[in-house]
Amino acid sequence: MLATIVVSVTTILTFAGLFYYVAVLWSARSFIRRRSSPLKPASDLNALPSGPSSRNPDPSASSGQAVGYAGVSILKPVKGLDPGMYDAFASHCRQEYAGDYEILFGVSSLSDSSEAPVLEAIRRLIAEFPERAIRLIETPERLGPNGKMGNVVQLAQHARHDYLIVNDSDIRVGSRYLAHIMEEFRNSQGRKQVGLVTAPYRGQAHGTLGSKLEALGISTDFFPGVLVALKMDGEIRFGLGSTLAVSKSALEAIGGFAPLVDALADDYELGRRVAKAGYGVVLSREVVETSVPAYTLSGYLAHQLRWARGIRDSRRAGYLGLVFTYGLPWALLNWVASGFAIEGLALLSLALLARVTVALGVGIGILNDWQVMRDLWLIPVRDLTGLAVWVWSFAGNTVTWRGETFRLEKGVLKRVGG
Repeated sequence: MLATIVVSVTTILTFAGLFYYVAVLWSARSFIRRRSSPLKPASDLNALPSGPSSRNPDPSASSGQAVGYAGVSILKPVKGLDPGMYDAFASHCRQEYAGDYEILFGVSSLSDSSEAPVLEAIRRLIAEFPERAIRLIETPERLGPNGKMGNVVQLAQHARHDYLIVNDSDIRVGSRYLAHIMEEFRNSQGRKQVGLVTAPYRGQAHGTLGSKLEALGISTDFFPGVLVALKMDGEIRFGLGSTLAVSKSALEAIGGFAPLVDALADDYELGRRVAKAGYGVVLSREVVETSVPAYTLSGYLAHQLRWARGIRDSRRAGYLGLVFTYGLPWALLNWVASGFAIEGLALLSLALLARVTVALGVGIGILNDWQVMRDLWLIPVRDLTGLAVWVWSFAGNTVTWRGETFRLEKGVLKRVGG
């Protein structure tokens, strides 16, 4: 009796997962078509209106004759030096961008010996790229549980330009990164003025099983979900930590970065607030790369749990709906519950084929992540651990972050015992 119920339920969930995989491929096709179409010519970014719902009144906006390039301040909060981080820093200095831009590095202490390696790397960067406006700024104040955003709040006070880009310290970018990100601000989204641009990303794994599973999940599970959200809503209403490019007018409309110093999912929350203020949030065509730490399996699961609880706390209804996205694990459980029946095997084979198609179509077709091909055999493991973490995330409200334990209350971090 129990086995029959399990087979029935997992059959329904498997077909829901198959429908989701089709939705991913449909969404991916739309994104690829959008990415291959040229952006509209537009006027100088410095002439953009400050209001969230107005169009550029400049008549040259449609002629493309007065194209200009706004100044940009790149804010890089850093803590410690990880492998490959210097190359990531240097990639921001090799930009083919006609406008002015500066890079501001924020470090909590310029005298702390533990920060010596990253300080040395930044000073080396300044020496190697004397033509770039690079500043090293001490950000000593602990403004909230989210140290990264506390750092960003202090960095923003030193920014000279009207457009700010925040991205994680390990993000590596292409030479046209700034040009492509800033182009998105020139194109109004419907009647909305673009206030924030974010970017797709892939993860560069570093050897361990945990690192490979994390990178695989980014390209074949997380980003497919972003594509579906974009297709279903016609826009996105959140940001990704890989790139948070925001206009000062939009930032001022939401009260700056300060309200995010106690948020776990600060990237999601920044995008949500900008969208709520009436501005457009755009997913760029530019793909960047993050460095995935060499996680142990337990470290990988702990990171996934923190991430999952952050998403669950930020958007509960959408998070519950993730149960319908795990078609492959449900098909596997269905096959086992059916006593390894041929019908169960057929359903599992169909789910596996659809899942692999999604992984290749998005991971390689959009993100150009060829690690997906190498680690394709890990897809069932990644999806089973993903489902397990999803279930586990409902078992509590605490997360461990940088050695400290916090309780989550509606997206806000509350220090346990503090």
